[in-house]
Amino acid sequence: MMEQLKVFYRDVVGLQIGERPQLKSFGYWLYAGSKDVLHLSEAKPEEKRKENVATTFDHVAFTATDYDPTIARLEKLDIKFSVHEIADTGQKQIFFSDPAGNGIELNFS
Repeated sequence: MMEQLKVFYRDVVGLQIGERPQLKSFGYWLYAGSKDVLHLSEAKPEEKRKENVATTFDHVAFTATDYDPTIARLEKLDIKFSVHEIADTGQKQIFFSDPAGNGIELNFS
């Protein structure tokens, strides 16, 4: 699943795989520009992580650019999404889920 998520966040969301410190666990850090914004890490064999916990975050939001190409990319990849426009600000939002079911929001000025 981690490889799927790495590729998804790189190819669909547009993050870049970047430098990650030497840590005990395997994983990836993904960057938006020069800032690491998403850390993927593998659970240790003895570590138990809860899946699909109702009290975790609802979604993660990223500021994005290139609205029309993003719509085209999601359609080409057959990713289901919804679009919302905030009338007061003219901001457009695209909502969809990653392969693990985590919510993603992309915000366009």
